[in-house]
Amino acid sequence: MSRVWLTIFQVNPRQLLSGSNRHSYTNTLAFIMKKQMKKYLTALVGLLLSSCSNLQTTIAENGIEVSNNGINKKQSELIFDNTKSFPNNTQLSLALIRNGEIDFIGIERTNDTIKLIENYKNVFEIGSITKVFTATLLSNFVNDQKLKLDDNIQDYLDFKINSENDITFKELANHTSGFPRLPSNLNLLYLLFNQDNPYKDYNKEKLVDYLTKKVKLNQEPGIKYEYSNLGAGILGFELASISKSSYESLLQEKIFTKYKMENSTSKRENIQSELVNGLKPNGKTTSNWDFDVLAGGGAILSTVEDLSKFALAQFDNENNELTLTQKPTFKVNDNMQIGLGWHILKTENGGELIWHNGATGGYRSSMGLDIENKNGIIILSNVSAFNEKSENIDQLLFELIETLDEK
Repeated sequence: MSRVWLTIFQVNPRQLLSGSNRHSYTNTLAFIMKKQMKKYLTALVGLLLSSCSNLQTTIAENGIEVSNNGINKKQSELIFDNTKSFPNNTQLSLALIRNGEIDFIGIERTNDTIKLIENYKNVFEIGSITKVFTATLLSNFVNDQKLKLDDNIQDYLDFKINSENDITFKELANHTSGFPRLPSNLNLLYLLFNQDNPYKDYNKEKLVDYLTKKVKLNQEPGIKYEYSNLGAGILGFELASISKSSYESLLQEKIFTKYKMENSTSKRENIQSELVNGLKPNGKTTSNWDFDVLAGGGAILSTVEDLSKFALAQFDNENNELTLTQKPTFKVNDNMQIGLGWHILKTENGGELIWHNGATGGYRSSMGLDIENKNGIIILSNVSAFNEKSENIDQLLFELIETLDEK
């Protein structure tokens, strides 16, 4: 499967665990691999991967001390095993949430040794976890009776989408809209060979041109799950248009201020805390990504401290805005459903995990919450999505989640 698609700020298409210890909620993600992508990407991906391939990285030494730092020996070993092949200057910022109590863990690889640091207030790109926040804005609009989930998005636009199909807000949020992964006028070759800041110049004019002249749905809305960054971007754009505001203003007003997420923003120029540099696979610093009209798909920068506040709010079953996003809206298969933004994964013990991840040119993130037990893991990193071991970030999350249930 093309690693390129990971850099388009989206769900990991591979099975996230390997070996005999696979659990059902990780196996369910394999369906996202699409055969049609392989047909026209194989040759291009070969060129791309050869141009940005990893330099050989020496296996790091383990300098993580277990005593009095909020993690046990097994968790320490899991963190080390999943990060030992990343280059120098790699950072991970983690939150381990057990029964609503949080421990922050930070690590950095320096001089080929992985050591503990304090970085829970440092800022990372969170990539596609942004979609959860976009869906939360939609839930806010529904609770305020500004619209209904099953409303046709066309009814709120001042231009005509070139499609005879009705597309609902719910279908944008749960990836059943039929919109392709990306708009056809966001040039794929440009994405492949301009990884530094590929979405910066995709603006409202280009989106409107696409929707009014070039749009072609992959299937009838509401019948099939197909992950769409475009759909999430349209959702963020339309909510901002309805409110006669901006996506950033909505985030600040409806979510970040409410949950005291003081170091979260979709605009890099607004960052107040220290921004951790994103890394290329070889460990060199890479450019951050800026978003225009597709901000709702992947623009947010945040800290693990801020995301932990948002996570704790998810455990409040009287918070109608958040509980609505957690409710299943579409069954993908026996082991996976999707709510509004959140993927709902069935665990081996019969429970559920709401989950999302993200990936950009210099960062990888993953967030999973067990609502019933008030447990969760959040991982932010400056590991490039092009790093051949980048999927270790998701693997680490699922392995750490298991340790939270252990006595």
